[in-house]
Amino acid sequence: MNAKNTLLVLTKFIVSAGLLYLIISKTGIEKVLAALKTVNPLSFLFAGLMYISSVLISSRRLQLLLPEGFKLRKLFSLYLIGSFFNTILPGLIGGDAIKAYYLYKDTGRSSTAVASVFMDRYIGFAAMMVLGMSAYPFGFRYFRGSYIEWLLPLIVLLFVAGSFLVLGLRIGRRFIFLSEFYDYFHLYRNRPDAVVKTFLLSLMVQGVCIFAIYGLSLGLKLEVPLLSFFIFIPITTTLATLPISISGLGVREASYVLLFGFVGVSPAHATALSFAWFLSTALGSLPGLIEYLRYKKAFGAPVQSR
Repeated sequence: MNAKNTLLVLTKFIVSAGLLYLIISKTGIEKVLAALKTVNPLSFLFAGLMYISSVLISSRRLQLLLPEGFKLRKLFSLYLIGSFFNTILPGLIGGDAIKAYYLYKDTGRSSTAVASVFMDRYIGFAAMMVLGMSAYPFGFRYFRGSYIEWLLPLIVLLFVAGSFLVLGLRIGRRFIFLSEFYDYFHLYRNRPDAVVKTFLLSLMVQGVCIFAIYGLSLGLKLEVPLLSFFIFIPITTTLATLPISISGLGVREASYVLLFGFVGVSPAHATALSFAWFLSTALGSLPGLIEYLRYKKAFGAPVQSR
């Protein structure tokens, strides 16, 4: 790992550690642990299985974005590997980079590999924004007059603006690599059936994850309206995905404390809910280690830039 990457990982670690320290020092680690101890073990199992189900659905979505011939079993393995690196080994090699690397090994075309992984992530975010905005009018009473009133619409606006700049105006099309990248997107503009199917699968993925977190809240004996999860989870997921922390740690917990506080959840229970979801995804990501060792033996390990 070169000095630049080391500095980046260190910065992310400082952000995560700082936010976690701030939250736990104000909440009390003993209260958070006490809340976690009350979680029904079946809730953890349910959330873990739901997370693996979301990975399987995501694998089918990626399959639709690739040339014919890719088996679902192989893509499921790649998704598990990506999930393992994002959750268990954050900051070393990104999960999307891992998937793109091994897809490149199969296709021999870096632009197709990168573009398909990007499109897979992009459509997932689009579905998340749609779910959030669909629930927004019905849950407006929970956060009327607060900053949440404009936060979700702002995130959606930035997403739409970024999409227009990157995909509409094709910024960067003069570069050879990005030119091939845009050719890939142009191909799927002429395949609306594939785009619709991947979008519907994305809605399923987001819905599965939201119900998994809702199940954990029931395991914590929290009385939180289901509707609020459809509004808050898109916000927390977006913020946690920003490359400023280690696997979203700290950022996600702070978001849970701030957002779920609007529906009466205490900081300790909100933090416990966030930790419970992280532990569930970590549990569901462990099979990715086995798959990675198998792929590493066959294709070698991705090499980071120096």
